[in-house]
Amino acid sequence: MFLVLLIVGLTSGALADWRTRAEGIGADIIVQPPNSSIFFAFSSAVMPDSLVKQIESLPGIDEVAPVLVVVDQHNFGVVYGIDYGRFAGLSNGFTFLSGGPFHEGDQTIVDDLAAQTRKLHVGRSTMLLGHPFTVSGIVLHGKGARFFIPLKSAQDIAGADGRVSMFFVRSKGDTEGARAELVKLLPTYKIRSMAEFSTLMTSSSLPELKPFIRSFVLLGMVISFLVVLLTMHTMVQERTRDIGVLKALGSSRLEICGMIVGETLVMVALGVIFGVLCTYGVVGILRETSPTLQIAIEGAWIVRAILLTIAGAIAGALYPALRAARSDPVDALAYE
Repeated sequence: MFLVLLIVGLTSGALADWRTRAEGIGADIIVQPPNSSIFFAFSSAVMPDSLVKQIESLPGIDEVAPVLVVVDQHNFGVVYGIDYGRFAGLSNGFTFLSGGPFHEGDQTIVDDLAAQTRKLHVGRSTMLLGHPFTVSGIVLHGKGARFFIPLKSAQDIAGADGRVSMFFVRSKGDTEGARAELVKLLPTYKIRSMAEFSTLMTSSSLPELKPFIRSFVLLGMVISFLVVLLTMHTMVQERTRDIGVLKALGSSRLEICGMIVGETLVMVALGVIFGVLCTYGVVGILRETSPTLQIAIEGAWIVRAILLTIAGAIAGALYPALRAARSDPVDALAYE
């Protein structure tokens, strides 16, 4: 149960966090290269940043922000190279907790969760993409990435001069109308509304994640089945004489089976309580030690995990229960 809840919580939390941060940027539309992934970290820098002028010239477009997404392989984090004025113009801008915007090419803006994890403050230097950057400001999280650097600096580091990974676009109110204009201007590009993107960023909408989650659910059931099977089989073996006494006193096979299954359910109830406590305990520890790691434990999955645990446990208890019920009382009483 603990395994299932933690894996599903990590998966759902990561997707929900990614979706929330994308929505927090303030864009209505995302323009990406053809065949691009909804996961921005896999976006290639193949789009010329000169497209900004063409896009913003469309009647339904209010603001355009080019972004170069670069993956910091050392920390496995995503860094956004941005034009600060355009990116901040998509919404009400960043909410600075300390410091302010970057003004130099070697400065970076960090969100509060990343700053807490790395123990960063304004003026301190940190390594990003193999280069030292000085923190110019710390902002409230929820604006896409954890780190933001000047677009030109990101292009120089990535070797993507004059190219970007995507454009975040804000319409003048008619999102679908603006999207239609963009499709006409850039027919081969992947153009999604933010509403469509948000719908896609769920575990049920990502077919690649379903086998992953199902595999861990199946693994959880198998572990539950084996643990109960071995435990109850051992208990039946050790209590052979007691079972013989009960049968000699007139206990039916059904009563013997009920006794074994009842003990299994008590064990399952204790295991469920322990599993839930362990899950929330580990989640609490991870939130303190890794603030950027988002975990979402949903009530529906707690119920599913409990039902799966009960199913696996009962399946594991059936053979020992039937074996105990079929035992001969004479042989059982003679067992030492």
